Amino acid sequence: MPKSHKLIYGIYIIVWIIMAIHPKYPEDWLLENVLVFLFFPFLIWMDIKHHFSIAALAMLLIFASLHSLGSHFTYAEMEYFDVITKWMGFERNHFDRVVHFLFGLLVFRTLFELISIKVKTFKATMFFTFTLILSISTLYEILEWLAAIIFHPELGLAFLGTQGDIWDSQEDTIAAFLGALFNILFYRIYKDTYHKKLDR
Repeated sequence: MPKSHKLIYGIYIIVWIIMAIHPKYPEDWLLENVLVFLFFPFLIWMDIKHHFSIAALAMLLIFASLHSLGSHFTYAEMEYFDVITKWMGFERNHFDRVVHFLFGLLVFRTLFELISIKVKTFKATMFFTFTLILSISTLYEILEWLAAIIFHPELGLAFLGTQGDIWDSQEDTIAAFLGALFNILFYRIYKDTYHKKLDR
């Protein structure tokens, strides 16, 4: 594994440890990090096996660090975003919406590189990456709701971060959709990445 990849993983581990210290709601923090416990080892294994680009890992670092920040304070009560909320004149804290948008925007590259291993045409790779982003986002909203109800119903609002918005789940999914759609505008970059991967 390249040193640059180890550096990115090291930075994330440091950020994760800092954000794991005295979270606002420990039970909520644990629920938010279940997927981290599952996918972080998987990500490293896939990187060793298939070699992600430094751009993909850098994007993941940004997204994962923001997720750690959200899990520390909870997405609905991420206090450092309150300044932006008040400046924009919003009634609710939209940190969760921003992170969902960044999921579609920043995780797209890693999924694209993974899917390109098996899918043999560029257009099909872009299509499956786009639909996978939407599927993951939708499934996450469903699992999030089930986890809150089954494990910690008393933390429901803190964990779900709906802030009184009955359409919160749908809007989060739309945010991820827009983030993924933004990647389509740069399809030429992805096309070059795809062909370079084939040339290896």
